[in-house]
Amino acid sequence: MTVLENTPSAVLVLAVGVLWASGIYLMLERPLTRVLLGFVLVGNGINLMLLVAGGRAGASPIVGNAPPSVRMSDPLAQAMVLTSIVITLALTSFVLAMAYRSWQLNGHDEVADDVEDRRVARHAAINAPAFEDADDVETGETLDEEAAEVFDEVAGDEDDERPPKDERAPRPTKEGPR
Repeated sequence: MTVLENTPSAVLVLAVGVLWASGIYLMLERPLTRVLLGFVLVGNGINLMLLVAGGRAGASPIVGNAPPSVRMSDPLAQAMVLTSIVITLALTSFVLAMAYRSWQLNGHDEVADDVEDRRVARHAAINAPAFEDADDVETGETLDEEAAEVFDEVAGDEDDERPPKDERAPRPTKEGPR
C-alpha cells in the first residue's frame, strides 16, 4: 500500500486562496445574500483545499482492490470533503432562512446596526480610561473584611421578627369584602 505524493498544483492553491479571499470579503458585507454567497465560496474553498491536500488521484482506497504497482488515493481527504459539503449545506440553508425572514419582516435583507452596540460604543468613547487607581491605598484589611463592610447580607435583617403567616392581616382582593 503506497500513498500518493503530496505535490499540489500552483493553480489549485491559487484557486483556494481566491475562493477564501472573495468569500471572506463577501461575509463581511451587510446584506445576508452576500453573506450567504461568502459562506458558499469559503465552503468550496475548503473542499478544494482538502482535495488538494489529499494528493493526486489513484486507485480506490480499498486494500486488495488494485494491483500493488498502482498507488491508492487518500480516503481521509474524501471523507473530510463529504463532511464539509454537509456542513456548508446546513449553514447555507440556515443563512438562507434568515435572509428570507428578514426580507419578510423588513423588505430587505440588510443587517442593521444593533442599537445597544451603538450605545455601548458611545459610552465607551465618553468614559476614557482612568490612569489613576482610587483603590490603591492599603488599609491592612483582607478582601473579605472590606467586602463585609461594604455589603453585609445579615445586618439589618428583620425577616426573623415577622409574625407567622397565620397571624398576618388578610390581603384585600379586587372584588372587595363579601
